[in-house]
Amino acid sequence: MIRFITLGLLIAGILTAPIGMRLAWAVEVERVTSPGGIEAWLVRDASIPITALEFSFRDGGGASDPKGMAGLSNMASSLLDEGAGDLDSQAFQGRLEDHAIRLSFSAGLETMRGSLKTLNRHRDEAGRLLHLALTRPRFDAEAVARIRRQIEVGLIRNQTNPDSRASRIWRRAMFADHPNARPVSGTVKTIGAIKADNLRRFATTRLTKDTLIVGAVGDISAQDLAILLDAIFGDLPASTPESTRGGANIPVAEPSARGNVFVSEMDVPQSVVLFGQSGLQRNDPDYYAAYIMNYILGGGGFASRLYTEVREKRGLVYSVYSYLNPMKKGPLVSGGFATRNGQVAEALSLVRTEWAKMRATGVTDDELRRAKQFLNGAFPLRLSSTSAIARMLVGMQYEKLGIDYLDRRAAFIDKVDLADIARVAKRLLDPDNLTVVIVGRPEKIKPTAKTPNIDG
Repeated sequence: MIRFITLGLLIAGILTAPIGMRLAWAVEVERVTSPGGIEAWLVRDASIPITALEFSFRDGGGASDPKGMAGLSNMASSLLDEGAGDLDSQAFQGRLEDHAIRLSFSAGLETMRGSLKTLNRHRDEAGRLLHLALTRPRFDAEAVARIRRQIEVGLIRNQTNPDSRASRIWRRAMFADHPNARPVSGTVKTIGAIKADNLRRFATTRLTKDTLIVGAVGDISAQDLAILLDAIFGDLPASTPESTRGGANIPVAEPSARGNVFVSEMDVPQSVVLFGQSGLQRNDPDYYAAYIMNYILGGGGFASRLYTEVREKRGLVYSVYSYLNPMKKGPLVSGGFATRNGQVAEALSLVRTEWAKMRATGVTDDELRRAKQFLNGAFPLRLSSTSAIARMLVGMQYEKLGIDYLDRRAAFIDKVDLADIARVAKRLLDPDNLTVVIVGRPEKIKPTAKTPNIDG
């Protein structure tokens, strides 16, 4: 069982934790199936009278939004707790506040997510409110207009934000007309086209039991959780209509811009630079080798090669990073930095050099040993709260890692050797095919392709 009051002991143990550290002593995951057939993974903790639920709907994210209606998932998720059943927005939010219930929804590219956290004495009321939000959202005209305006203001503000602009251009450059290129928040034009009927259709066709994933943590028995699952989710539609299956029918994307440099001019003192290329999915046999390789290359913060070469030795950037994005419909290995316009060319050249060096020579014994020690030793910090653990349980189900994944994770890390990393580096990293997006006024950089239009 987890005892969250022992977090300090977990932190203290990181530096001395053995590479093969296992988590079975800390977390026991139980599969719970309700009478109505709804499954959840549960971690019980009787030390605090709280129940936390995290849940996700596969294919409920922005990539599944209808063409010309980008931002539908995001707008709907922002409105689910703005009134439901016989409670308007003010009354619904008042009930949450009066009972200290935390309820939120959000949309990503591939999924729509929700989070509930409540004291056990208010658990029935929390479940009732969540049930109403999922099954009887009101989408009242006042709430729709208010949320629409909030989203539009944010979108207009982001048009002059170099980070946001770079991200939009990057996705458009990499994915062209593929649904992965659609902005999750939409555009001013598409948000303006979304009506209440579109939102209601989203709720009745995309929030379905066959796409539902649930993780639960707290002082709740399997029997009580089973009852709660049916009370909350039992009235959802059984399945998504074939005509609106969205993400399930999206093909895996092949990046459309290989090795090009795109420049979007913006009058700012620092340029924002994003770079990357095709990656690999979470279920790929090479995933753990790629995970460790990326940690050493640019995912390890102060310990990474990119940070050492670009930031520490030369002071060209404040931060530089790389990461794996194992999307199901278009995985990437990506990174980025920001620097003064006059230093972009030098910093980018160093990134390419480290990309090529990793591909050519892999990593050293010492780098591999230290990476394993950190990645296994620091992992318990990701299990430091009820909600964090519940999110982990959802992720484990989404990626089909198995209910005993927490027991097996360290072994996956430990198994990786130098040859595995050398192989995956040659497979993934190709400096000649590194696609680059720059927003700013970079000096000594020539674009090699026309920058995609993201304002239409």
